This record gives sequence, structure tokens and C-alpha cells, in this order.
Amino acid sequence: MKTLSAFSLKCLLGLMVAASVPLVHAANPTASASAHAATGGIDWRKDNNVEAAFAQAKASKKPLFLYWGAVWCPPCNQVKATIFNRQEFIDKSRHFIPVYLDGDSPGAQKFAAQFKVRGYPTMILFKPDGTEITRLPGEVDSERYLQVLTLALNSSASVADTLKLALAGGKGLKEDDWSLLADYSWDDPEQKLVAPKELATTLVRLAEVAPAGLAATRIYLKSLFVIATSKPGSSVPTLDKAQATERLIKALSDSKVARDNLDLVASSAASLTEYLTAAKSTQRATLVQAWNGALVKLADDASISKTDRLGAVIAQVDLAKLDGGKPSASFQKDVQKRVAQIEQATTDSYERQSVVSSAAYALGNAGLLDDSDTLLKAELKRSHSPYYFMSTLGSNAKKRGDNAAAINWYEQAYNASKGPATRLQWGSNYVASLVDLAPADEARIQKAVSGVFDEVAKTENAFYERNRAYLEKLGKKLQDWNKDGKHAQTFQKVQAQLGGICAKLPANDPQKASCQNLLNKS
Repeated sequence: MKTLSAFSLKCLLGLMVAASVPLVHAANPTASASAHAATGGIDWRKDNNVEAAFAQAKASKKPLFLYWGAVWCPPCNQVKATIFNRQEFIDKSRHFIPVYLDGDSPGAQKFAAQFKVRGYPTMILFKPDGTEITRLPGEVDSERYLQVLTLALNSSASVADTLKLALAGGKGLKEDDWSLLADYSWDDPEQKLVAPKELATTLVRLAEVAPAGLAATRIYLKSLFVIATSKPGSSVPTLDKAQATERLIKALSDSKVARDNLDLVASSAASLTEYLTAAKSTQRATLVQAWNGALVKLADDASISKTDRLGAVIAQVDLAKLDGGKPSASFQKDVQKRVAQIEQATTDSYERQSVVSSAAYALGNAGLLDDSDTLLKAELKRSHSPYYFMSTLGSNAKKRGDNAAAINWYEQAYNASKGPATRLQWGSNYVASLVDLAPADEARIQKAVSGVFDEVAKTENAFYERNRAYLEKLGKKLQDWNKDGKHAQTFQKVQAQLGGICAKLPANDPQKASCQNLLNKS
């Protein structure tokens, strides 16, 4: 699996799929006390009336905290289990208007387009007038998160204004301002603070002008990751790789720096190593040794979340597979042991959704697909979102080359999924699996596509934000499948079905163009 940013890694484990039900949703009547506190202790607005929520914020002169999430999403459940259940967060929630926007709730996808939120979870703090103060990181540990939230609540300036001052040299900025910039959710693909093509240059500039300290180090590490993962042909600053490697090793060797940047340390190990050093070189071996030294400490650190500890294990697996390597038998046993200890110690229903996802991925990526399957199948009986784990079972079967089993799991996942946005997403993924793994089975593909379009016909805001993104992927997949005209008859049938849906949309509805273009070559 390609190394991903901290923001996207957990969201893409298994399959990048989405679902939601009301925020209070325990796996069983004996859900943990922390799960109850995560919902019962905070006066969330869950009425989907965002305009009224901002009116309330303006009248009370309080900031508005927007949480955009989904019940299945591992990092969302991680946030509920480690942040929202903390008394400090519950106490702070009295100082802002907390709004929970569920991806499957009426109007949610349209609001998502308005506020530029797509990935789960996204958390934004707004001024009462609607100005965005900052996007809060979803991948740092709870202590750091609460520190960032406190700074944001006490800030009189938006992060956009702070960024302008910083890029102009930083005169007048305080340490807290730099901390907010360091912890901004830069890797959120929907953030509009900086254009994607300018992100690397911006972070390098910030790292240069920031006063020496933890904030400057974090910004620098983020800049390295953005440069290393930029698309081919992108304009990125020239980097002295030897110097960057030396500075990176120094950061990894500092336990406090590594601990404070655990999200970056875990998510960027393989990608940065590949970018900065040559394959099988002495420099690569030295950097890998430094990474592993930091990662072992994080994996053993009981003060951080179980999911983050598993993230460190996943990073070790990625490093072991560099240069075509394979995890040794002893390494696999170590992964099994660590995963078992963490998984068995996880009883919180929210946290398990996150931990089991990461644990199953760690096992599968280490070549232990049978162990991964065993863990996932056992979790189907207790998870509040078993369809998420069914998708991961499909991914495991695909890795084995068992296409029939993979398709069967993807179909089960689609059938079990709940919620309008969820079903569009899982349905699109099911169709994609059929096209990839059984392209000649036209009858099954037509039936699956027709089922998804039936969902589209009865889904409000079917062509907004995440819905639109997944439907566009489905459309491209079908167009590629029929590019030589071999499946023209089936393609025309589903095209006609979609045409009937598009025709019912009002002429002035922005969704109409998206609908009409879905199966037409652009």
C-alpha cells in the first residue's frame, strides 16, 4: 500500500468508504462509560440546522465547533474514544457551540460542499460570524489536541491572518501563533488556506522563518513529507537530501520530538526514506535504523492511544518491505504479539472500530492475511459497522488472488451498509470491484449499477461532495470498461436509467450538470 498522509491513512484502511447513523450508537447495551461520555457529556447540536447553529453562536458570542464524521470511520471513533470522552474537552465545549454533522443526515453533503469538508473526521472552529479560525488536526494525541483547541479558542485571529503575518516574516507573532500553524490540518485535501501546488513551498518558507523550537520542527517535518509525496511533475523547492536526512535522524533520535510528532513519524517513514535515500545504500540503512528506534518506543508507549501504537507497528512493516524486502518470520511473530496485546486490551466499542481496523491492516501488510481475516471475522459479530470490516476482508481476498471471494465480501458489505451516503459509496466500491475482478460478467455489473442508480434516485443531494466524488469514480470506471465498445448494450441501459434520474432534477439545480456528465466523456 502506498504510504499515506496521517490524515488519510486511517480513513483509507480497508476501503475508503463512509457511513453514518446518529452519534449515540453503541455496539451493545453495555457500551463503555467512555462511549457514553463521548456523547452524553457534550451538548451537541444534531439537528442539521447549521444556519440556526451559527445564529446561536452569534447571539451567544461563542465560537462554533463543527465536527464532520461517520459512525464507521476509524479515526472518527478514535476521536470519540480518546478526545470527546475527556472531561477537559467536555468542559471546553461549554465555551463553544458544538455541532455534529453526520454524513448520512439530510442536507449533510450539501453542507459539506459549503464548508469544504470531505474526509472523515474534519473538525473546524469558526468565529461566530462564520470565519474559519482553524482546522483542528484529527491525528494527534488527545493531550496535543486539547492544547491546540485551547490556543484556537483563545486566538483573536484566524489562521489565514496568522499565515499572512508569518509569510511576511513573522513579526509580532507569538509562540502560540506558531503552534497553531504547526498543528493546522495541512494535509486535509479540502483545506483552502493554501493551494495544493503551493503547499510545499509555503511550509518550507514557514519552517525557515519560524523561531527555533518544537513548532518549527513540526512544520519542517510536514514540509519534508509534502515534498516527498508530491505528484510527479509538481513544482517543489530544491532540497538538499543529505542535509535533510541528517536533520531528520536528529529529530527521530530525540524522544520528545518523536513523541510530539508521532502522527508524522508513523505515517511518513517509508515515503521519506524512499525519497531521501538511494535503495540499499548505507544512508538508507542508517535512516531506517533511526526510524525503527523511534517507532519501537512509540509502539511500546502506553501513554499514547492504542491506534497510534499500531500506527508505529504499521510503519515498521512498511520499512521492512522497502527495496523489495519481506518481513522475516521473527518480525512477523513480533507483529502478531504486539497486535494481539493491543487488540485484546481494547474493550471500548468506539476504540475497537479504530484499533481493529489498524490491527487487521498491520497483520495483512506483514503477510499475515489469515490472522487478519480471523480478527476481522470475529469483529463482525460485535461491530456497529460490520460492513467496514467486510470491505477489508474483500481486500484481503483480492491480495490472495481469490477474486470470487473478494467480490462476495464487497457485495456483502454493500448489502449490509446503512445510510444514503454510505450506500452510494459502498455501492460504487462494489461496482468497481466487479469491473476490476469480473469484467466479463455483464449481467452482474448491470444489476449492481442499476441498484446504485436506484439509490441515487431516492437520495437527497446525491451529487454533492462525497456522494458526487464516488459517483464520478463510478462513472469513470464504467466509461473505461466500455472504452472499446464491447459492453455498449449494457452501458446504454444504465446510461438510460441515469438519464431518467437527471431529467427529474430542476434545470437550475447545480446537481443536474453533474448527473448529466456522469457517463459522458469529458
